[in-house]
Amino acid sequence: MDGKPIGRRVVLGMMGTGVAGILFGSKAADLMERVVAPIASRDGTGFLSLFPVGRFRIYTVTGRLHSRSDAEYRLAVNGAVNTPVTFTLDDIRAMPPTRMTKDFQCVTGWRVHDVKWTGVRLADVLDKAGVKDGSWGVRLFSFDGSYTETLTLGQARRDDVIVAYEMEGKPVSSAHGGPVRLYVAPMYGYKSIKWLETIEVVTTEPRAGYWEVRGYDTDAWIGKSNGRDDRPV
Repeated sequence: MDGKPIGRRVVLGMMGTGVAGILFGSKAADLMERVVAPIASRDGTGFLSLFPVGRFRIYTVTGRLHSRSDAEYRLAVNGAVNTPVTFTLDDIRAMPPTRMTKDFQCVTGWRVHDVKWTGVRLADVLDKAGVKDGSWGVRLFSFDGSYTETLTLGQARRDDVIVAYEMEGKPVSSAHGGPVRLYVAPMYGYKSIKWLETIEVVTTEPRAGYWEVRGYDTDAWIGKSNGRDDRPV
């Protein structure tokens, strides 16, 4: 996942992002993140790594960051359900919230400690549509047009798997995968799909997600893939 060395423009951009966040708030910082992204490192395949923004590193598999306004955002739940549902951001925010403070762990080794998350249990979102008996799990799609992920139904129904709309006390920025992203606390970060757009309930095991077809674990429990991290409980 290593990209090309970052140059002076990127370093200055990262500094600008931090300053903008301090002086003008999250909207300015979010704009800076999207401006700097095109000059961050690439690996020649479209994968882009935007070097540290706040406590995080930002990744995208399409070579650019994506955005959608709060007003135009929609989350569809379909497939093997009793009633397909499409949620607005307001619909999601109106559901009973789940709050947790947990680490975000990347499979490449870096970890962000004690991140404050707010969202809705994925299980509650699924219950709004009514999952049909015998379903295998869910297939998840990003509005970047490329990224997909999968979870078994048992994994999807865990209390620490949420459809997140706030992170660190602020709305999830577009650079971090907002307006809405998934957060799967006990698994490596690649399972926490950004720019979440569609949740498809499936009756049979689907084709593996974006990184799994490239050799990553399908069950991405923290500690299993690299042998040195503790698996959260």
